[in-house]
Amino acid sequence: MTASTLRQLLARPGMLVAPGAHDAIGARQIEQAGFDAVYMTGGVTSMAHGFPDFGLVDFSEMAGNALRITRATRLPVIADADTGYGNELNVIRTVREYELRGVAGLHIEDQVSPKRCGHLEGKEVIPRAEFVSKIRAAAEARRNADTVIIARTDARAVLGMDEAVARMNEALAAGADIAFVEAMQTMEEIAAVPRLVRGPCFLNLVPGGKTPLNDLREAEAMGYKVCILPGLLVTAQIEAGDAALSQVKATRQVPVANTPIGDIFRRFGAEEWDALRERYGAGAVATRTKDGR
Repeated sequence: MTASTLRQLLARPGMLVAPGAHDAIGARQIEQAGFDAVYMTGGVTSMAHGFPDFGLVDFSEMAGNALRITRATRLPVIADADTGYGNELNVIRTVREYELRGVAGLHIEDQVSPKRCGHLEGKEVIPRAEFVSKIRAAAEARRNADTVIIARTDARAVLGMDEAVARMNEALAAGADIAFVEAMQTMEEIAAVPRLVRGPCFLNLVPGGKTPLNDLREAEAMGYKVCILPGLLVTAQIEAGDAALSQVKATRQVPVANTPIGDIFRRFGAEEWDALRERYGAGAVATRTKDGR
């Protein structure tokens, strides 16, 4: 259902904006804010496990997090699938397992494994032919024809823009639905990608990253079809959290909450669960009769 919804969103005019979530809280916030899609960020998923984005979180951890996010929202979820977690056989399993977890679209990149954040130095990429083979395997592995396969290249930092564009065009020819050139470094490069790539283009805007653009209207005017904001929520959460902790540490005063706790629980389905409690007579404490019934 969500994969077909994502296809419908991509068929509309304009650019789809998908803020990043690493958990169910972020997914609910994105849905309640009125966005049309959620992006499961791999970098912040790694941070939520206590690690930098250095390829230290494995397939099962990423797939498990995808399930928690898709279960929490009615929106289609686009998920980071890193390098596909191995060769073409691993890519096939990754696509199918992500589909089983309700993911509507996923991107697979051409970095070597273990990978690292696309906006850090020191990246390496696999040969073009190997990457295109993995994208072909991903496209052919789909059991749901609506699942969106996104080909990501990190070649800009290693081999230059010409190679990045060439990889994207070959990946599209191999069955990818969308092309994702990571970490462009100038406005000229950002504008050039939708002109040179022969298919829909995907843009990643990371606060403090290498891509010098923050106006979504400019990205849409350039012709991008999808823009993800993986660091939007986590940056706000870290900054707000640091401020709150510093205040309590300095003043020994707990900040007054602007939102009652009941209202917060309502944002996560409390009313629906209370209705079920009432329907089935489920009390707060389970009791048993002497005969165990």
